Amino acid sequence: MTITMYERVGFENRRPSPFSWRSRYAITHKGINVTYQPTRFLEADMIEQLSGQRYVPILVDGSKVVHDSWRIALYLEKQFPDRPSLFGGESALGQTRFICLWADSTLGQLIKHLIYADFIRCLAPEDRPYFRSSRETALGQSLEAACADRAAWQTRFSAACEPLETLLAEQNFIAGQAPQYVDYSVFSLFQWARLGSPQDLVREQSALAAWRKRMIGLFDGLADKFPHYPSTT
Repeated sequence: MTITMYERVGFENRRPSPFSWRSRYAITHKGINVTYQPTRFLEADMIEQLSGQRYVPILVDGSKVVHDSWRIALYLEKQFPDRPSLFGGESALGQTRFICLWADSTLGQLIKHLIYADFIRCLAPEDRPYFRSSRETALGQSLEAACADRAAWQTRFSAACEPLETLLAEQNFIAGQAPQYVDYSVFSLFQWARLGSPQDLVREQSALAAWRKRMIGLFDGLADKFPHYPSTT
């Protein structure tokens, strides 16, 4: 039975969703053969028909449909217990979940204010009006206004990354000496920023930059297999 993952596709075949990236890394970590189905924002009705909700990624395995990147990771771990563990054992689930939630609610929210004005150009032209309208409604301001004080947002982002910088100066990966799902979850946000803006968020020669380089190089350079920002409008 073929397993299919539906993920967001952007301009010139870009893959702009951080949540799809963490699922891609999890699938590759497990060594599972999956068919990837690119979808656009305007195809949300099709996603809803499949999964009962409107967001990607979703994983379709026969009659089983799993949505949400965290649930997909749990499903892969349960369905393929003979493959390399994503979490390093059940005892690590709680810690991994906490870091994923922290990364999304802290780093992810700060990154929006650093990349959104550029990020819209990573999307297919027909998806850009929806993205602008929905994100500006959520922000209560234009994408450009949300990103106007870049220096202040960069300072806040760098401060939020200090625990990561300290940890990664002591070990190669967040999980230890080898990467696990906790690394994929946090890295997916850095990949989102990396593909979403020409301006780097990470200080050169930092432990965080070295970790990001290691993550990019995993699985035969998985993070570099799709086009990067910038794109032409």
